[in-house]
Amino acid sequence: MQLHELNERSQDIFRTIVETYLRTGDPVGSRTLSRTGTISVSPATIRNVMADLEDAGLLESPHTSAGRRPTDLGLRMFVDGMLEIGNLTANERESIKGKSQSVGRTLEEVLKETTQALSGLSKCASMVMVPKQELAVRQIEFVPLGQDRALVVLVSEQGTVENRIISVPPGVTPSELNQASNYLTARLAGRTVEEARLSIEEEVKQQQTLLDSLTKKVIDSGLAVWAGGDDPSSLIISGQANLLENLEAQEDLERIRQLFEELDKKSELIRLLQLAKDAGGVKLFIGSENNLFSLTGSSVVVSPYMNGANKIVGVVGVIGPTRLNYSRIIPMVDYTARIVSRLL
Repeated sequence: MQLHELNERSQDIFRTIVETYLRTGDPVGSRTLSRTGTISVSPATIRNVMADLEDAGLLESPHTSAGRRPTDLGLRMFVDGMLEIGNLTANERESIKGKSQSVGRTLEEVLKETTQALSGLSKCASMVMVPKQELAVRQIEFVPLGQDRALVVLVSEQGTVENRIISVPPGVTPSELNQASNYLTARLAGRTVEEARLSIEEEVKQQQTLLDSLTKKVIDSGLAVWAGGDDPSSLIISGQANLLENLEAQEDLERIRQLFEELDKKSELIRLLQLAKDAGGVKLFIGSENNLFSLTGSSVVVSPYMNGANKIVGVVGVIGPTRLNYSRIIPMVDYTARIVSRLL
């Protein structure tokens, strides 16, 4: 069902139910609605409309004698078509902005403090997907470890050293590994791995190199561990304790326990956030709309952030119950993403 298919009375009743539920967390009954003073129809008429909304899949009743609350589908319709987005206060903006000062701190440290501020303001768990920083390379070296393995040692211009083990074709000699090291060092110096990879691919395509096939395979393997392959992003999560507040039933505690288990599976969460990187602006995953949190009754509000080249490099957001204050959380996440983009 689409919002325009509801008549004005149904829209008013639906909006009031959702807003009341988001504010109180309790199912809303017809008598409660009739006492609000905003709906000028009888409780019987309200009950009929609520029954129709339930048949349409927008409302549900947790217990036979209880009132109604919005379903995930109903929350989606409300957020997309009825929600009035609020504005952050000056203090909220300053709290987020103040934590994003980068002087004397690494990017990961700044992002950690920024998400802690977001968690404190939203009263939710917050998260940020941290991109792997592409540093300019000074030197790369291949060290043989056996018949089919080699250690790749990469030294950045800043002096940081990374070591990774790769598979190499059988029969590769130490001299061929040395040739691969010299070839890559000459072309990587002062460039990021990604920049050098594109240049080398073009050079190989035009057959301007005199490398033998085994050495080329070593070079391809060495570049692949940094440029491409598994997603190099890491994930910072803050404020999980906020999810334990305002628990009203044992089923809530079980839901949070399941959510904590899901948060521990950071690789799965990163895959979810990768979906958000493809979207412009704030993106919401409400309850069962995403497989990761389908059993925990949780919502995720995220927004991508960009680097100085206007390339999306990460995602920041919050995780909380579906009963979020969306009108406040959405602009908060959006503002945090813009602050992080400005930092980069």
